[in-house]
Amino acid sequence: MHKVTRRQFLRRLAILGLGSLGTGSLLSTAGCRNPIASASSLNLSSPYVREAMHYVSLQDTPSCESCHGEVEPSRVLYCHVSHAGNHVRCKLCPRQCLLADGQRGQCRVRENYHGKLYTLVYGNPCAMQIDPIEKKPFYHLLPGSSSFSLAAAGCNLRCLYCQNWTISQFPPEEVESTMLMPEQVVEAAYQNSCTSIAFTYSEPTVFYEYMLATARLARSRGIKSVVISAGYINPGPLRTLCAVVDAIKVDFKGFSETFYERVCQGTLGPVLEAMKIIRESGIHLEIVNLVVPTLNDKAEELRGLCQWIIDHLGPDVPVHFTRFHPMYKLQHLPMTPVETLEAAYAIAKKAGIHYTYVGNVPGHEGNNTYCPRCGQLLIQRMGFSVVGNHVRQGNCEFCGYPIVGIWR
Repeated sequence: MHKVTRRQFLRRLAILGLGSLGTGSLLSTAGCRNPIASASSLNLSSPYVREAMHYVSLQDTPSCESCHGEVEPSRVLYCHVSHAGNHVRCKLCPRQCLLADGQRGQCRVRENYHGKLYTLVYGNPCAMQIDPIEKKPFYHLLPGSSSFSLAAAGCNLRCLYCQNWTISQFPPEEVESTMLMPEQVVEAAYQNSCTSIAFTYSEPTVFYEYMLATARLARSRGIKSVVISAGYINPGPLRTLCAVVDAIKVDFKGFSETFYERVCQGTLGPVLEAMKIIRESGIHLEIVNLVVPTLNDKAEELRGLCQWIIDHLGPDVPVHFTRFHPMYKLQHLPMTPVETLEAAYAIAKKAGIHYTYVGNVPGHEGNNTYCPRCGQLLIQRMGFSVVGNHVRQGNCEFCGYPIVGIWR
């Protein structure tokens, strides 16, 4: 398929009746704000509000301890949540938020209304853009192709270095959004010659229902679906998702429980389990580890991660070690030294990982793909552009070795 210019993209969106798009690092949608005014005035007639999947209603009134847990005993003394009934427990992600009537989860986009859990962002993206697939980054999925990329507000993590915090760390009524239902997303991707739809920028787990419906429609049109996620999702919902998407890239934070807790307000175990489930499902998996100076860049942590990948996922999962840029609440830290990334690259190679990459360093040879058997340069990249490709029908052009990935 041919490349689409930004001017052509905007014109086609206008023809499809999707409204105009603003400018910025993302094409943030302009127009009316989400009509959901607050957690206490849920508008069930809004097209963005749909009953959520993966929750349970609680018959008995829960105790304070069941909400706050043993790790936060002091909060029980000051608990101000109404315990009048109509509680639900969200089962989508490992947080498993226990919500009283009118409360939203940690993600800010799932609300309990009279004993039912609702998503507030169905068909309500706050960012859209056509990206090269290499920007995600996916290096083993249709190299050189374009991906229709979109996000809705919210996230179930609180990463201190989030580069898209202006959409991920706000509720939907506080970001500019537009209506774009699943069938419109698929049509826009098709009209713009995109071979895939990418759920990205924020955390796709929190707009799960929207993503799932869009991916199902995309598959019926021959368009692939790819997910760029932190992998903080429960096994059941993840297995359902894996059945309808083609690839997931996990933004792995660090091989340390402390890092997950202090920097991301999450936990490590569920992410490791998610990566095993994705691998077992048979869909394509790539892993990105953003290497943050002084926080997750210790050689022993990197060795631990690489050995875990070998032991549980195998040598063929592509692993990217990418450069940190000062962002959000970690602006006091320096950029990752290239030498640190090169050391991580060497550790991964020594561990036996076949496809290892250095990310966010344009022009570095670590951006390229090499054959694990003959060592020949297979895919040469410059930034987000592919300048040479010697993978033929999924095999090395030089020695015939099968190269893991999606190539057509």
